[in-house]
Amino acid sequence: MMFIWYILIGILAGYLAGKIVRGGGMGLLVNLIVGIIGGVLGGWLFGIMGIWTTGVIGSLITATVGAIVLLAIVSLFSKRNS
Repeated sequence: MMFIWYILIGILAGYLAGKIVRGGGMGLLVNLIVGIIGGVLGGWLFGIMGIWTTGVIGSLITATVGAIVLLAIVSLFSKRNS
């Protein structure tokens, strides 16, 4: 059952990050991938800063922040290559 929550949080975090960074969602699959990678990245970044979150809302915040950072990094590299 927890796996389903991780997927739903990943999709929602990717969607929110897409709305914040690009102004729109990027599709279900891309939102999921961005959200999952963002969750890992956000957890790592929050761990370095000594911030610990709990619960569904904490996981959503962590994944969304990580997804925003991920999209910002991708945006920097895509502008260089353009």
